[in-house]
Amino acid sequence: MPHGVVIENFPAARAEVFQLLHNYDRRLEWDTMLQAAYLSDGYRTAQLHATSICKGRWYHGGIVVKTEYVVFNPPDVAAVKMTNKPPFFATFAASIHHRDISDGMSQVEYTYTFTARPTWMRWLLHPIMSAFFRFETKKRLRALRAFFTKRRGEMTAH
Repeated sequence: MPHGVVIENFPAARAEVFQLLHNYDRRLEWDTMLQAAYLSDGYRTAQLHATSICKGRWYHGGIVVKTEYVVFNPPDVAAVKMTNKPPFFATFAASIHHRDISDGMSQVEYTYTFTARPTWMRWLLHPIMSAFFRFETKKRLRALRAFFTKRRGEMTAH
């Protein structure tokens, strides 16, 4: 089962980063991978057992992934598991750990695992999907960091 870890530092406290990262009303303000993101099944806020729908941009195939929060402990950790069967994914799960590292700075550790489908193509799909997912996760977390960097710059300019 392929897995990876991506770590990024942020110019904001872990509570601020946790709150924005799990705010689906604001997700598209920074998320470079998605064209739609929203909570589903009647949930209005991210919480334990809440479900979400994330639809990738068209150039990522527009794949729709439905996840359920299996851990939700603000501002420290959240974890999701995929509950649908989109193209190419048999399983997917991710955890996001948040840590304060100094005054006004925090770190996110994003860990993911998945298995590809169809089974007979895993030998080919796993390395391709692993490289793609690592690249896209780094890009997304850097975009989130840039969001906070820009906001911090705007706050100090006033």
